[in-house]
Amino acid sequence: MIEAEPDMEVCGEAETEAQARRAIREINPDIVIVDLALQDGDGLELVRDVHAHHPDVPMLVLSMHDETIYAERLLSEGASGYIMKQAAADQLLNALRTVLRGETYLSEALTTTLRSRAGTAQPAGAANPVERLSNRELQVLNLVGRGVSSREIAAELGLSVKTVESHRQSVKRKLNLATNAQLLQYAMNWFAGRRSPPPSGG
Repeated sequence: MIEAEPDMEVCGEAETEAQARRAIREINPDIVIVDLALQDGDGLELVRDVHAHHPDVPMLVLSMHDETIYAERLLSEGASGYIMKQAAADQLLNALRTVLRGETYLSEALTTTLRSRAGTAQPAGAANPVERLSNRELQVLNLVGRGVSSREIAAELGLSVKTVESHRQSVKRKLNLATNAQLLQYAMNWFAGRRSPPPSGG
């Protein structure tokens, strides 16, 4: 789709966080499209790292996840725009051109939501409970959903196993999940891009 446009071309692709970092360093692209669902690594960490080492390279984030959960976090980490994977092709091209012009791209729905939030205080518990998670807790939730063990999560995020377990407990508390099995099921649903229903109890 991008290659069909006369003013754009794809200069590189990567499937993992490590490959993406290397490609960005070697190719020096005009813009990076970041998919949060990397095969190996974390899109949030990649955005943070690219912004730190290549602050002049704009990033448009593509995700299946609810934009109200991720967009503000990613913009604060250095992303220039956020678009859902379900968006139409012309919306993606418009988003790319918007970011390339040095502007920020957000969907009309998200812009309306953010303006509403700025004008009114949301009642406690009204938002998606995942919004209560910190960036690190959100990373842990995603990795649990990918079937990664606490020891592997610790290695990937540069944390101790004890710290990862602490994050898991905090996630369970904030999401009102009683057991590790409930956490795993919720995380798998979340990673698959579906909203998890609240646990049935017990």
